[in-house]
Amino acid sequence: QVQLVESGGGLVQAGGSLRLSCAASGSDFSANIMAWYRQAPGKQRELVALITRGGTTNYADSVKGRFTISRDNAKNTMYLQMNSLQPEDTAVYYCNTRYSTLPWGQGTQVTVSS
Repeated sequence: QVQLVESGGGLVQAGGSLRLSCAASGSDFSANIMAWYRQAPGKQRELVALITRGGTTNYADSVKGRFTISRDNAKNTMYLQMNSLQPEDTAVYYCNTRYSTLPWGQGTQVTVSS
């Protein structure tokens, strides 16, 4: 049974930082292009960043230069370092493969106050 568990969210002031983690169990994590997504209230889920198994990364324009995605294939874990957070980054953050092929986890709430 594949399971994705996101953690590390919280409440932070604008300009602050958070580091999210995604732990994957029961799947061949290292074989997949992995991604972080987010869903703000009343909005569709959007792709934030992705990383290939070799470490090539890509980011949404809205987070480029502020967020950094990384992965540790040996630990089946992926990370999202978020700096210079803004209120518009407030959302529930999820991890999944690039094409959302795994069951969604519960996500982790990130709230940025102004």
